[in-house]
Amino acid sequence: MWKLEQQSSGGETGATPQAACTAVREGAEPCRITVLGEHAADIAEDEASIAIVLGRLRPYGEDYGLEHPAQWLLNCLQRQGEDFYPALAGFFAVVVLDKSSGEMRLVSDHVGSVPLYFCPRGNQWWVADSLRLLEPQLRPEDAPLAPQALYDYCFHHCVPAPGTVYEDVVKLEPGAELTVDITGASRSRNLYQPAYDYSVESAETLMARCRELIATAVARNIAPGAGAFLSGGLDSSTVAGMFAQQQPEAPTFSIGFDAKGYDETAYARITARHFNTRHHEHYLQPQEIIDHFVAVAGYFDEPFGNSSAMAAYTCARVAREHGITVMLAGDGGDEIFGGNERYAKQKVFEAWSAFPAPARKLAGAALATGLGRLPLLQKGRSYIEQANVTLPDRMDSYNFLNRFDPGIMFEQSFLAQVDTELPREGKRRRYQQCLAPDAVEKMMYLDWKYTLANNDLVKVSRMCRKAGVEVRYPLFEKEVVDFSCTVPARLKLPGGKLRDFYKRSFRGFLPDETLAKSKHGFGLPFGVWMKQEPELRKLTRDTLERLKLRGIFRADFIDTALDTHESGHSGYYGELIWIMVVLELWLTDRGR
Repeated sequence: MWKLEQQSSGGETGATPQAACTAVREGAEPCRITVLGEHAADIAEDEASIAIVLGRLRPYGEDYGLEHPAQWLLNCLQRQGEDFYPALAGFFAVVVLDKSSGEMRLVSDHVGSVPLYFCPRGNQWWVADSLRLLEPQLRPEDAPLAPQALYDYCFHHCVPAPGTVYEDVVKLEPGAELTVDITGASRSRNLYQPAYDYSVESAETLMARCRELIATAVARNIAPGAGAFLSGGLDSSTVAGMFAQQQPEAPTFSIGFDAKGYDETAYARITARHFNTRHHEHYLQPQEIIDHFVAVAGYFDEPFGNSSAMAAYTCARVAREHGITVMLAGDGGDEIFGGNERYAKQKVFEAWSAFPAPARKLAGAALATGLGRLPLLQKGRSYIEQANVTLPDRMDSYNFLNRFDPGIMFEQSFLAQVDTELPREGKRRRYQQCLAPDAVEKMMYLDWKYTLANNDLVKVSRMCRKAGVEVRYPLFEKEVVDFSCTVPARLKLPGGKLRDFYKRSFRGFLPDETLAKSKHGFGLPFGVWMKQEPELRKLTRDTLERLKLRGIFRADFIDTALDTHESGHSGYYGELIWIMVVLELWLTDRGR
């Protein structure tokens, strides 16, 4: 039987624990579990269980504000049994200790916004919402780095769940439950699986419902001291606009870049003027990269290569300097309402499979001959070659590890320790897990269950925490995600019209310029700046010289990447160099 030994909760946002709880399991298999949280925790117990809630849990369809969410969860478990998950909403991670069986259950929210790591050490188990809190237990001699995770990082630019950068630590997947029994054996199940039961209501009715749900989601996330990220895109503009309706002259914050093709502050200003927000702009300078590069890279729980992390941190830091303690972010809209260009692009390739198999075979055979090299037919040959690669693999055609032979990139001794197919297999598993038959739905499901959960949300959440602010994601509230799965894909993305349903839903609310603007990324012009700034170039080269000694990348590949970047390919190779530099900085920060 589990018995609470000690507990505490409190403190301010930061790297130190806000919550700590220790429970002891008595009997034939004694065990002690310690739960550590950067997020504030609520703890409760009854005759059957002990529950620890990290983050913000609420009943589905209701606002936040439960006085004791852990007690509410225990009551829910008693009422609902194994079907408890549909009653839960919010952004949380949960630990439940079953007193009769001695089992431990770890549960994540629908998008895995609060990470949860599990590290067994014999009869001492550790659970935390940040690897940084576990690292005192992860000495190099006891917790070696996982070569597979380092390879996965190079593929995904992050380390996706359930693996982690340490060999014996696991990370809970989004919308999942991990159960560990008294022997230490574990099993997992996917708790959040939309049925894609498409609504038969009119498009106008659905659009009105969309506006209503998002307005409610934004309202329930507004708090004293709140501000909003404002990039100028559809999502951040929607959140900022609805925030401003609730709070006149709501504070908004944008980051700009003095680099052609990277700056979108003009669109942010349009939204700010339209909704009369109290707008703040900050232009990120190369010197800020130099000043914060090492600290930002080391702050992530694991190697993390999304280059826009620096912009997210800087924006959150500027907001904190203006007294903001809670930031509303617009992440998620593209991934649930069909806004990424790759969805439309892949629809074009998916059309190939609708042709009769004999016709596809005949056309492919003809273009494989000398005819396929004729200028007029080269595009057709390229189309067929790409269309013959099945999803989701086709989306990674420009991935570094698909463009370069791994044997050219990595040392053979390192490659011998990894499965080079594992990163693709993880994405395939998530893609096929989606219950919808439509390829667009499957790609979106993959993105919010895999890409966002492991990358974008990690970026924004960690950088806001480093800046000392809490971040909230109104567009990713469970009710909004559920609703998106009832809107037919033909409405969300008809033909190649990105976000068509969403844009029509908010026509008359958002500025016309915002609705008409093309999709724009939010990457950092690192490759451009590295050419222009000698100090940044020196930091990069010194860091990569250290990386050469680790036996991961081949030294000649690193030199080739640097030389090719200098010769003119600043964007693509700049991103590759960033990935390698961040890895070395993270390893150095951890004393590895």
